[in-house]
Amino acid sequence: MADNDKKEIDELSGVETTGHEWDGIRELNNPLPRWWLWTFYATIVWSIGYTIAYPAWPLIDNATAGVLGWSSRADLADEVSQAAMLNQDKISAIQSAAVSEIAADENLRQFATAGGASAFKVYCVQCHGSGAAGSAGYPNLNDDDWIWGGTVDDIYSTLMHGIRYDADADTRFNDMPAYGGDEILTRAEISDVAWYVRKLSDQDFDETAAANGEAIYADNCAACHGDTGEGVAELGGPNLSDAIWLYGGTHAQIAAQISNPRMGMMPGWGERLGEAAVKQLAVYVHGLGGGE
Repeated sequence: MADNDKKEIDELSGVETTGHEWDGIRELNNPLPRWWLWTFYATIVWSIGYTIAYPAWPLIDNATAGVLGWSSRADLADEVSQAAMLNQDKISAIQSAAVSEIAADENLRQFATAGGASAFKVYCVQCHGSGAAGSAGYPNLNDDDWIWGGTVDDIYSTLMHGIRYDADADTRFNDMPAYGGDEILTRAEISDVAWYVRKLSDQDFDETAAANGEAIYADNCAACHGDTGEGVAELGGPNLSDAIWLYGGTHAQIAAQISNPRMGMMPGWGERLGEAAVKQLAVYVHGLGGGE
């Protein structure tokens, strides 16, 4: 029998089929368009040329370099170097200027804010959050409560030297006594003071207990937190007269903080990042909206 007799021909088109069938549908053995074939062959030739000219084939320790010697890493290094050269004048100006002068200069402030935003995403979001809103025990940088002061100079000092950061001799340090743990006050006195603090912050309070706690507050707390709970930034005494709380503002939470206070530590970034980067961070944080 001749080969042609074995071929299956589609009745409607008169075209030979491939012999494949799916759900009653047969595939016609139409040849590919010539333009498509030549394009396909051209891409094969082009790919061979590409692998010869550019890095392509992986080896054990590296890859083929290509006859043109091109490298994406080298290109990136050149771009980074060029960007650094273009920015060097502004970096030098930031390095030599006081942080308050940077904040007052429109061009330097914009540059510092952009640089500070980048640094914040790398070094600060882990504790303060991507939006700088903080969380329990980590201050919100968008509001107007600043434990150690919210001017751009205060923020710079905090960033540069840290808080309770033993590795920096110029760190800011102030411990709150453990009034319960060290048995300075009784549990009843701590409870009364906590109710008085609730009164200072305009929350619901026990009037009799708050009245008893007022004198205890004056003797033990006012030196760092102020007579009316407004806080003393120079001493790191938080404001107790508003609704912003680092460790919670319920009676139980306030009493717990008085009894055995939690006190955070922030590293000083001066040695690690350098003065120019810290200044940029200070300008950025100050510009978030809560800076004094």
